[in-house]
Amino acid sequence: MKLDFSKCDGLIPAVVQDARDGRVLMVGFMNQEAVDRTLSERRVTFWSRTKQRLWQKGEESGNYLELVSVHEDCDSDTLLVRAIPHGPVCHTGAETCFGDAVGSADVLLRLEQIIDQRYR
Repeated sequence: MKLDFSKCDGLIPAVVQDARDGRVLMVGFMNQEAVDRTLSERRVTFWSRTKQRLWQKGEESGNYLELVSVHEDCDSDTLLVRAIPHGPVCHTGAETCFGDAVGSADVLLRLEQIIDQRYR
């Protein structure tokens, strides 16, 4: 994967999606070192713009993101990170950084998962 870090001062946005139900959990920024560490350790790591250092999600709270897959967009300047959250993702304690709003497609997906689980 050859990523283009030139557009945002060495960083690229990383949209984190729950690999189980497709919800967008958060958006963070990665530099090359964060991408490399994420891939090698299988836990999502970002570049913290406020701390000015690598920051692994959950390093303080224990609520880490277990990496499932990483996909680059068509311009190679944004990542879609699919992960399994281990605990709430947002620092506020919410499941996602976008609140707990659920769209109709999410409801149908969740219903399908429940039916499938019960069927098995």
